[in-house]
Amino acid sequence: MDHPNHDVKTFIREAAGRHGFQKVGFAEAAALGQEAEDLQLWLDEGHHGTMTWMTRRLEERRDPRLYFPPAKTIVSLAMNYYTSPDESRSSSRSSPGVTTAQPGGRPRWSSYAWGDDYHRLLEKRLKALLAAVAAAYPYVKGIACVDTSPVMEKVWAKKAGLGWQGKHTVLVTRDYGSWLFLGKLLLNVALEPDSPFEEDLCGSCTACLEACPTGALTAPYRIDTRRCISYLTIQHRGDFSREEAGWLHGWIYGCDVCQDVCPWNLRSAKPSAERAFAPRASITTFGWEDWAELSRERWEELFRGSAARRAGYEGLRRNVAVQVKGKRASLQSIF
Repeated sequence: MDHPNHDVKTFIREAAGRHGFQKVGFAEAAALGQEAEDLQLWLDEGHHGTMTWMTRRLEERRDPRLYFPPAKTIVSLAMNYYTSPDESRSSSRSSPGVTTAQPGGRPRWSSYAWGDDYHRLLEKRLKALLAAVAAAYPYVKGIACVDTSPVMEKVWAKKAGLGWQGKHTVLVTRDYGSWLFLGKLLLNVALEPDSPFEEDLCGSCTACLEACPTGALTAPYRIDTRRCISYLTIQHRGDFSREEAGWLHGWIYGCDVCQDVCPWNLRSAKPSAERAFAPRASITTFGWEDWAELSRERWEELFRGSAARRAGYEGLRRNVAVQVKGKRASLQSIF
């Protein structure tokens, strides 16, 4: 395959850093093989739960050229969102090896939603990068994709050489661990692809499988989201069963346990310079009763422009209520 314009690739690499991205890689746009078959099997087994949107647009997920027909190159970009436990000033992030809420501890909140909605920020930066490329090279056309697009972002990030998919199913990199938001540019020009990341640097480690408090990681590289705390607190609609209510372990939005215990995160995580990802005061200071008494109006005010709106007000109240009820019942049994 001819790759006539090396200047475009060099320009993108340099401009990506100026637009807030820490990693960038290139892959040839093509149909997926084994990865698409694995996705189909996972869906056939029902492991996506009620996320029926994942069953749609499967042909586009299999071949991104059906999503953007001119696509010849897929540019994978990654933005570091790690916020250190010291900066969070709360117990929202679990300590390594801790998988359950501590007595009297604050409600726990996945760090990707501590700050502003990453979808908006990432899309804005991707579009700005794409505009910069088009201004320098007017013949370059493309589209920007975040995780709401029918593109298998982890697969393409691996093909572009950014990292490998860990046993917890999250993309891991040598230099930032897994605390990364992923985005894509689908371009109409053929650029020389980077070497795919072929190594599996998880080795014999099974820390994430052992730490998952619900057994959602059913095997290395396999997840049953129906048991995943992130799925339950964000995607699940309606009431919890008695069993599900006991799976939350203090988390009220998402879960970071499998990432918190990953040796690559313990070794490689670097605090993000992006202030938009810094935790909002409500997340660092609110206790159980604060969340239990939160009005819809106050929720609207606190979470304007937040990814946490994905769960909805009723979903957050449900996540809090089942655990506050359990705490009160425990206290009553003591006294």
